[in-house]
Amino acid sequence: MVDGRFEVPSEYVIRDTLVRVDPVKLDQSLQRWNESQGHKDSALALDGKTMRNSLDKTGYQAHIPGVIGHETHNSYTQKK
Repeated sequence: MVDGRFEVPSEYVIRDTLVRVDPVKLDQSLQRWNESQGHKDSALALDGKTMRNSLDKTGYQAHIPGVIGHETHNSYTQKK
């Protein structure tokens, strides 16, 4: 945190973190999440956007993640 703001980690930090994660445990966690969220879909897609020029009162940009079901095309979540 810098000046009360969170910084996006660099590509190096994200990569370094992911190589330390046990892939089997990560897969198990993602499968459990998928089972709890997408009952009618065999897979869910997670995506997100950072909205340009959309600062809130505190100066943060809006980040909008979304989860979509492959078969049903249902939007399971989309929050600012």
